[in-house]
Amino acid sequence: MASIFSRIIAGEIPSYKVAEDDKHYAFLDINPVAPGHTLVVPKHEVDYIFDLPQDEYAELMAFAKKVAKAMKDVMPCKRIGVAVMGLEVPHAHVHLLPINSESDMNFFTEKKQIPADEMKDIAARIFNKFEENETSHPEIF
Repeated sequence: MASIFSRIIAGEIPSYKVAEDDKHYAFLDINPVAPGHTLVVPKHEVDYIFDLPQDEYAELMAFAKKVAKAMKDVMPCKRIGVAVMGLEVPHAHVHLLPINSESDMNFFTEKKQIPADEMKDIAARIFNKFEENETSHPEIF
């Protein structure tokens, strides 16, 4: 059975897409730790991130870097934190979070309830910056 992430990638479940290429998909977490909390996944479903072949792992992290750059440009934060936990959904994924301190990476705090219009706005800003970066500065990646 396909994971929820595979169903999101296939368009069976709606998402707040922030970036996509032929091998990867990035979307806002619907139970975010912070506004802008993004999940980056390979389109190829593999349960455990460290079971990805080396080239696919490297490509996933390079794509996550591009998404993080776009996030940093549009979200008010000092850095974009990255976490790989991998227990909640059997599909390799990377969490990207806008942070101002290390405590902002606490996944055990109460999840944020962000209105749909704000989620759409955040997703659109990240998506537009990602696309702009891909068009105007592909050499930096």
